Amino acid sequence: MSERLEKLSGAGVAIWLDDLSRERIESGNLAALLRDKHVVGVTTNPTIFQKAISGSAVYNAQVRELAVREVTVEEAVRMITTRDVRDAADILRPAFDASEGQDGRVSIEVDPRLAHKSAPTVAEAKQLWWLVDRDNVFIKIPATLEGLPAITATLAHGISVNVTLIFSLERYKAVMEAFLDGMEQAYANGHDLSKIASVASFFVSRVDTEVDKRLKKLGSSQATALLGKAAVANARLAYEAYEEVFGSAGQGYSGSERWKALAAKGAKPQRPLWASTGVKDPAYKDTMYVDDLVVSGTVNTMPEATLDAEADHGAPNGDAVHGTYESARKVIGDLEALGISYDDVVQVLEDEGVEKFEVSWSELLDAVRTELEKEAAAAIEKGEKAA
Repeated sequence: MSERLEKLSGAGVAIWLDDLSRERIESGNLAALLRDKHVVGVTTNPTIFQKAISGSAVYNAQVRELAVREVTVEEAVRMITTRDVRDAADILRPAFDASEGQDGRVSIEVDPRLAHKSAPTVAEAKQLWWLVDRDNVFIKIPATLEGLPAITATLAHGISVNVTLIFSLERYKAVMEAFLDGMEQAYANGHDLSKIASVASFFVSRVDTEVDKRLKKLGSSQATALLGKAAVANARLAYEAYEEVFGSAGQGYSGSERWKALAAKGAKPQRPLWASTGVKDPAYKDTMYVDDLVVSGTVNTMPEATLDAEADHGAPNGDAVHGTYESARKVIGDLEALGISYDDVVQVLEDEGVEKFEVSWSELLDAVRTELEKEAAAAIEKGEKAA
């Protein structure tokens, strides 16, 4: 067991794996990561499933059964992905029980084509919650404008939510507002608030990718000095916004009155989750989005390469967030002074994020469609299915 990962966990950072596949589940790899590398959660997205399923033989038996049943491609995808999430949730159940429901969870995302449709997103969230049928699952809903009321409505049904694709501070504040609305409605609906959990996935590395591209076009010494600084600054300011709503013992933040009332009824805070923490630029240290965002009460969901890098040579040297808010604000201000619009950057990233997941979903549907057709043809040959 890595001492660095143990230290990170001891600093109050929940380590989650940003990946899932049936091969991980059946080989024992996922269980080993929980045992050996302090992993206490799993996140998925359409891209992860597309990569896991495309061309993998471990799904053949289930695809064959689905083909004989003549299910639609969309239903086949949901049967395949929810099975993986259910099995992973069972593996993570001990972590769920040990943390009293805070960790030990697996996230599954609503159809990304619904990102700008509120009511269908809620219906999809309810369906996924029922299909997986495990209380240690998170339903992922994107933080689009249309996603905000869907987040509230889903929580109001007593369903735990992972809010994804958050890039801007303004949108993050709206997400926390949607969470408070949802929990208040859940209580009014008779749900036990202690059983409902939520995280807010604030994306990190993509901010540097977009901002650095603009800085390099400017090419000035002032621009060069800001390379690789925007993402961490943005995330640190997100944590400040979190403290203003949920409070922070010993840091001078008491939290909002609405939150205090919910906490008194058993609610747990919506933890910030650092997502997209794999470093895209090889010029940067491969653990920077872990080490530079260490602070208690957060989640860091890492691709396995980042997890291994942190275990090998990470430097989680205690709280890296408190005391940085003013310098973080200066980074954002300096970018604006160079003509790099913060609002434009985060809107571009949100639009691209939704689009990328839609593309991955389409590719996943295509891959499953191909396999279904192949297995259907084989079934006809064997007489298992009428031509």
